[in-house]
Amino acid sequence: MESFEVIGTVLGCSAGIVVSGLLLAAYKLGLLYQLLHKTETRSPRHGGESVAEVLHAHGVKFVFTLVGGHISPILVACEKLGIRVVDTRHEATAVFAADAVARLSGTVGVAAVTAGPGLTNTVTAVKNAQMAESPLLLLGGAAGTLLQGRGALQDIDQMSLFKPLCKFCASIRTVREIVPTVRKALAIAQSGTPGPVFIEFPIDTLYPYHLVSQEFGVKNPPKGLMGKILTWYLHNHLMNLFAGAWETRDVSPLPVHIPQATDDQVQKCIELVSRAKKPVILLGSQVPLPPTPVDNIRQALEGLGIPCFLGGMSRGMLGKDSPIHIRQNRRDALKEADVVILAGTVCDFRLSYGRVLNRRSKVIAVNRDKTQLLKNSDMFWKPTIAIQGDAGSFLVRLSKGLKGHRCPEEWPQSLKAGDVTKENANSGVGKMCSPQRPTLVLSRTKADEKTDRHLNPLKVIHCVDELMDDDSIIVADGGDFVGSAAYIMRPRGPMRWLDPGAFGTLGVGGGFALGAKLCRPESEVWIVYGDGSLGYSVAEFDTFTRHKTPVIAVVGNDACWSQISREQVPILGSNVACGLAFTDYHVVADGYGGKGYLIGREDEDRMRDIIKQAQKESREGKATLLNVLIGKTNFREGSISV
Repeated sequence: MESFEVIGTVLGCSAGIVVSGLLLAAYKLGLLYQLLHKTETRSPRHGGESVAEVLHAHGVKFVFTLVGGHISPILVACEKLGIRVVDTRHEATAVFAADAVARLSGTVGVAAVTAGPGLTNTVTAVKNAQMAESPLLLLGGAAGTLLQGRGALQDIDQMSLFKPLCKFCASIRTVREIVPTVRKALAIAQSGTPGPVFIEFPIDTLYPYHLVSQEFGVKNPPKGLMGKILTWYLHNHLMNLFAGAWETRDVSPLPVHIPQATDDQVQKCIELVSRAKKPVILLGSQVPLPPTPVDNIRQALEGLGIPCFLGGMSRGMLGKDSPIHIRQNRRDALKEADVVILAGTVCDFRLSYGRVLNRRSKVIAVNRDKTQLLKNSDMFWKPTIAIQGDAGSFLVRLSKGLKGHRCPEEWPQSLKAGDVTKENANSGVGKMCSPQRPTLVLSRTKADEKTDRHLNPLKVIHCVDELMDDDSIIVADGGDFVGSAAYIMRPRGPMRWLDPGAFGTLGVGGGFALGAKLCRPESEVWIVYGDGSLGYSVAEFDTFTRHKTPVIAVVGNDACWSQISREQVPILGSNVACGLAFTDYHVVADGYGGKGYLIGREDEDRMRDIIKQAQKESREGKATLLNVLIGKTNFREGSISV
């Protein structure tokens, strides 16, 4: 009797396993889903339309791309819904442009590129967005769902490439997955610490049923049982691919989660700052992130009256000449400070890994990312209060809690006096490029020194800074020349400075400027290029011409990778690989439909007029390039991103 019970139990278990296995197989093959959801074989719709509908519902205005057959349905559908499709001459430029849109608009920037080499060309730009914490959606084509890993054209393991670079990666397997996956990706890109996300679209998930079905037919299937099984499997895969594809789905935005400081944390900071005699705030690129309006943050900072050092996307937040914006002598200020607020600022190489902080200072660190919040705190510094939360809203709450209290005025005044002293020594003599602009400066300064040949780059930068419109956006792309520009040029307002960020990527100029001009068509957009970095994106003058985005590029042409040469020659005794040529970049711009100008030493007295002519050409719709031949100086201050 007992043996029968054992046999029955075994048989029952075996039957359960078999049934479970069959159900799992049915689920994997989509058989259960197909019982409840129809496959509309006559529908002309395609997956690209689903992508476009979600993007449109999320307020996406631009999709940047370099066209490829894998992604054509996405581009065509976006165009039909009024989303502007902007094609570039390199996939990296498309991602850089999307990055700029994300930074300036407060929404997710979107780029779409084709499979294989199209996607591998974006890797540097995606990594830059990750390190700059830019919310960006990359849409990539891929080989068909049944052909992946079988040697199809441009088929590689794309997911493995992007998983280390992106907050979220997904590969679409059926058309019905498109809407929920794109919604999820857009929410994740903006939640917590913003960053890039990636969705892979196999080509058969984007084209309509009648075209895809033609690729699923087997001309000469094997005979017998195997042939029947193969034919059934392919037919079932096709039906499952489109099952329920066009059912109505919610395309509206999902909630975005943004970490916030607790009331208790804010109160502790209020008490700490209220007792400070020499507080300092270091603002990083996280500060202007949504949801807190930038004007509210600016008012909060002005209410606090605490001296501020601005870096990254925070540059320009306090306007051009704020009494609390300190530009020079940061290391000295940090040595004296009794309270330091790191608002979205990271203790990486830009702060000497935390070594510039005085160990006696009370440090309040605020960052959305826990890793960045505590970076190097195990070695060179320790936060008094560490808050994983949004820096912008924290500053507003801190200011409200300290209403009526201001930093002792002699502290910011003393730091500002140091600014004036140092800037006068570096900025220019008597008159810069404008005879109408008197300056009270030292009788002999670096900007008026004659270089051995060509123009003094500091004088060029000052002249451009003086003449640019108040609503101008500055894009920084380069090393030596751009480092000087970062030190000298003053963004007129918030969100008017774009640089690569912590990754220090060369080649962002064309894409950043393209995205900026599309977001702010009424503003002048200036690209400050080194002649080395210009080579990465000079072809985008074709894009500027075709898409009517008249930017102005200033190229510091010293025929050298000077930032490298400065160290390589004295240390290693050779200039190998550092030398370039005084190339006619202005002619290249002309060839792409723009307008180029050459400015050399013989044009020094006319430099102001030439720059104004370039501005006029830009206002009339033509992208312009100023190819400025510059000499060497010993000026080495400044950095692109603080």
